[in-house]
Amino acid sequence: MSGHSKWHNIQGRKNAQDAKRGKVFQKLSREIYMAAKSGGPDPSGNPTLRMVMDKARAANMPKTNIERAIKKAEGNSDEHYDEITYEGYAPGGVAVLVEALTDNKNRTASDVRVAFTRNGGSLGATGSVAYMFDRKGYIVIDRSTTDADEDQVLLDVMDAGGDDLETSDDAFEIYTDPKQFTAVRDALEKAGYKLANAELTMIPQNTTPVPDDKKEQFAHLIDALEDNDDVSNVYTAADDE
Repeated sequence: MSGHSKWHNIQGRKNAQDAKRGKVFQKLSREIYMAAKSGGPDPSGNPTLRMVMDKARAANMPKTNIERAIKKAEGNSDEHYDEITYEGYAPGGVAVLVEALTDNKNRTASDVRVAFTRNGGSLGATGSVAYMFDRKGYIVIDRSTTDADEDQVLLDVMDAGGDDLETSDDAFEIYTDPKQFTAVRDALEKAGYKLANAELTMIPQNTTPVPDDKKEQFAHLIDALEDNDDVSNVYTAADDE
């Protein structure tokens, strides 16, 4: 791996989103609904649903909200959401991928375009930046929750089928092939590790530093995108150092 560490920034975003918890739950409900609608309501036989449910629990989403979204999918609801990915550049030329789940493609496309143009970025054509990212499974073990040292964790990760391990003072970050993500996650849980985070994500092959005079604009763009009700995930190639 390139050494690109995500955990510190994920924690920061989660803290920032605490004030927007209602909106986060709304987005997660939509993801749960779509996962259950397409793959069935039983998470043991629907890895996508299980992953989204884990994500919801990590966000402290109430169990009743999760169950309500699944029951809605089991019913006769005709709601439908399209999965769309937008690509563009943030201030400083930083590549950005935006994943959305929307019931109105025209509205979402317009909102995403406005977010880019008003904050010094530019929306690109399909394929303009996607090739700069790799889909990876991403798992985090908080070091405060385990007595295992780096050698032991690395051994367990390799045995589980993981690709790479990065170690910091507060976390073990594990990367996997997306097809092996579920197996690796389950194996690590079976080995007794408590997972602080487990998701499929997009990892930039290379990172770009955000110029000092563009950092405020960059932050405003990411905030505007993440604040959009239809946007599920925002990935950037920004150098986090």
